[in-house]
Amino acid sequence: MAFFIEVLIGGLMAGVMYSLVALGFVLIFKASGVFNFAQGAMVLFAGLFFVGFLQKGVPIWLSIILTLVVMAILAFVIERLVLRHLVNQEGIILFMATIGVSYFIDGFGQSIWGSSVTAFDVGIPTDPIFIMDGEILIQSFDLWAALVAGTLLAALVVFQKTRIGRALRAVADDHQAAQSVGIPLNVIWIIVWTIAGMVALVAGVMWGSKLGMQPAIVSLALKALPVLILGGFTSVPGAIIGGLIIGAGEKLAEVYIGPAFGGGIENWFAYVLALGFLLIRPQGLFGEKIIERV
Repeated sequence: MAFFIEVLIGGLMAGVMYSLVALGFVLIFKASGVFNFAQGAMVLFAGLFFVGFLQKGVPIWLSIILTLVVMAILAFVIERLVLRHLVNQEGIILFMATIGVSYFIDGFGQSIWGSSVTAFDVGIPTDPIFIMDGEILIQSFDLWAALVAGTLLAALVVFQKTRIGRALRAVADDHQAAQSVGIPLNVIWIIVWTIAGMVALVAGVMWGSKLGMQPAIVSLALKALPVLILGGFTSVPGAIIGGLIIGAGEKLAEVYIGPAFGGGIENWFAYVLALGFLLIRPQGLFGEKIIERV
């Protein structure tokens, strides 16, 4: 039982890391109604700039501020050069545009700061914590990641209740209707992409602190896709709960089911779980069910 609890807690903590990335996907989807393929590249982009500033001798607090400024500029450029020209276009067109944005910022960030694996330390404790008379081990780093994710969740839930948050939901429902009542679509998109950039920075710092800043983080960030399928593409709390389910599910599956398949199922189990969930509840646990007249 102690071993089971340890594996479960480890999975839940890993799920928190997935949730951090999924939050950025949810924000963009709520504002534009399209899956932002560039969110993974944004995580790497923000992380590269943060680490780059650190290597230049910039203090951590100033590196965070400078990176947030960079992500705000990136949001402004994306709105001016891409989104503004695609207002009221089909969702698939916006999705293809985010693929182009993804490859651009991925390559642009690496051309500036390089593509080598870079280890860095932001002062997050990494000492193991033993509970239940030393029978269960928990990484203190994972606990800090959970605290950060919980703080972001609370902030974003409050944000949805604000005037800007309500405008965001209106834009997601209908671009033309939102514009007709005076909601500035371009301003909303800049704000949302900036917030998604902030979430990407936090996720990049967390992932980078644990694994080292490296291009592979882009692929890891796409693990948020099954998280979104389970939680719902429009739900901030769903991103957290979906991440916990995926994280716990893949760890438990690797330990208890993996030996029957020769091991290594952790890499694909989340996608199989999401596929099965699509057949039962396509909108996700907290997603909005869409009913259309035929």
